[in-house]
Amino acid sequence: MSDMMSYFLLIVGCVIGIGYIFHNLVVKGNRCTSTAKLHGKTVIVTGSNTGIGKKTAINLATRGARVILACRSQQRGEIALAEVMEESRSKEVVFMQLDLGSLKSVRTFAENFLKTEDRLDLLINNAGILLQGKTEDGLGMMFGVNHIGHFLLTNLLLERLKTCGPSRVVTVSSVGHNFGKIDFKCLNTHKALGTGTSFWQTMQIYSDSKLCNVLFTHELAKRLQGTKVTCYSLHPGAINSELSRNSSNVLKALLKPITAFFFKNTEQGAQTTLHCALQDGIEGLSGRYFSNCTVRDLYPKAKDDVAAKKLWELSERHSGLV
Repeated sequence: MSDMMSYFLLIVGCVIGIGYIFHNLVVKGNRCTSTAKLHGKTVIVTGSNTGIGKKTAINLATRGARVILACRSQQRGEIALAEVMEESRSKEVVFMQLDLGSLKSVRTFAENFLKTEDRLDLLINNAGILLQGKTEDGLGMMFGVNHIGHFLLTNLLLERLKTCGPSRVVTVSSVGHNFGKIDFKCLNTHKALGTGTSFWQTMQIYSDSKLCNVLFTHELAKRLQGTKVTCYSLHPGAINSELSRNSSNVLKALLKPITAFFFKNTEQGAQTTLHCALQDGIEGLSGRYFSNCTVRDLYPKAKDDVAAKKLWELSERHSGLV
């Protein structure tokens, strides 16, 4: 029995040891090593009232940046404003209401920002949802919020970014883009990436929207050639955040022990965003995709010139830019 018990304890010890190594080396991932100070710089972070967006905002404010918290909910945005100011010990933090699911709201935000702020050095398109439905403009919710809202926002602020160059546009995508596809027929017919509502169809549409993020960055980099604006897309890692806040309580309870061990916390999840925003020497990698603070190769569908241009032109029409 003692031999059996010793053998059992050895196995348990090995499992715990492997788990510890996995969690610390794989799950936690690399950290942004930039020591850049941002005094005199202005940053917009969308979806910065929670999750990795809030951690990103805190980090940038701590570095001295003037940080605009661009969030849909005024109540949650103002709570986040107090928290970011307290944690960063900075008074250069401002809340501005932005609903990416409303083209009118995006235009109003951009207009107000351009009137009240002199600079824009970093635009971080962080907000994202995993939720079905339609926007007020009749777009599929994830297509409208995760892609079109950021597409319009970026284009409305591009001239200010160019004026303040060198500047950057950082768009938070996901490794889920690898499973995405762009159904242009569905987009033209339904203004949505898909029409199904099952769990798997919802996850497919989310992946599709993340592929839009990568293709948008790919095409944007081409259009920014010759300027001092660079752009990057990224996978933040599997994050234990509020992205799944619209899921059922049962699913959340089942996932909690898994996410706690296998997923990054929000501070760890913000590191690749910060790397793309701050790291010196990556200007020549404009348009590329990063994960774990490292540039990554993409599957052909995620750097398809024809698809990226077609998506851009379709997005111009759906956002009212043309």
